[in-house]
Amino acid sequence: MELKKVLLIYNPNSGNGLFKNNLDRILEMFQNRRMLVIPVRTDDPGFLDTVFREIQRYQFSKIIAAGGDGTINVVVNAMLNNGIDLPLAIFPAGTANDFAYYFDIPHDIEGMVEIALGENYTWTDVGKINDRYFVNVAAMGFLVDVSQKTDPEMKNTLGVMSYYIKGLSEVPKLQPIPVKIESAEHTAMERMYFMLVMNGKSAGGFKRIGAHAEINDGLLDVILFREMPVTELPGLLFNFIQGQHTENKNVLYFKTDRMRVESDSKIGTDIDGEKGDDFPLEIQCLKKKIQINTLRSEMEGAKW
Repeated sequence: MELKKVLLIYNPNSGNGLFKNNLDRILEMFQNRRMLVIPVRTDDPGFLDTVFREIQRYQFSKIIAAGGDGTINVVVNAMLNNGIDLPLAIFPAGTANDFAYYFDIPHDIEGMVEIALGENYTWTDVGKINDRYFVNVAAMGFLVDVSQKTDPEMKNTLGVMSYYIKGLSEVPKLQPIPVKIESAEHTAMERMYFMLVMNGKSAGGFKRIGAHAEINDGLLDVILFREMPVTELPGLLFNFIQGQHTENKNVLYFKTDRMRVESDSKIGTDIDGEKGDDFPLEIQCLKKKIQINTLRSEMEGAKW
């Protein structure tokens, strides 16, 4: 009987070490099902690209990405850049695991392995920003600076709480940013604090940021937080936590499959938690681009 081969790509620095400390146990669970796992670390992007260029020789049945959203982003970019259309399983082992939240993928070892061993799949859209792909969210503005200034050790120790602590310390520095948005649904000059372009529903541990987002509808959800009096920020934050911010008067919300964003300001951008490109940004949605291992076939997403 020929063994099925699985390529396991993992980030050794993600999260609190739960995955790394259980690697041998994970390999055993796959071997008990007559599946051979080949582990590869993500800390050498050049080697990862080499693996994907040679992947056809090894006849893998699927790929597993173990880490947070940034790790999944690295794997998906390598897959699409090399024309790989194998199914992708996810082991949520990072600081923020927002993409995995969408599919209710468990955080315990047995639960995530059982899904990866199964043959249930859901097609998912992939966003593209200039020449890079994203699976969950592209962001720009204030929140991006918070994420990129948060100490990595603090992230691993406190998880998403580290973002909130850092965010509170940065509020006094909040400044509006002029941007030009062009899309079929909305074209205008805006003054914003920050903007999110969502494929999934959650970001930074907030589970209902993209409350109306569907991950395989061929559309991205654009949420722009406009300049507003500081006195109106608490009300927006309350709406934000409840997932009702798209109804707030200071929020621009629309769905689109393609848009362009320009700005003369030097502001940070972020793609799935990693540093993004400079402006201008050409953003589009690629409908049902990859298959994700899920608990059930064609899942509609978690209902929180």
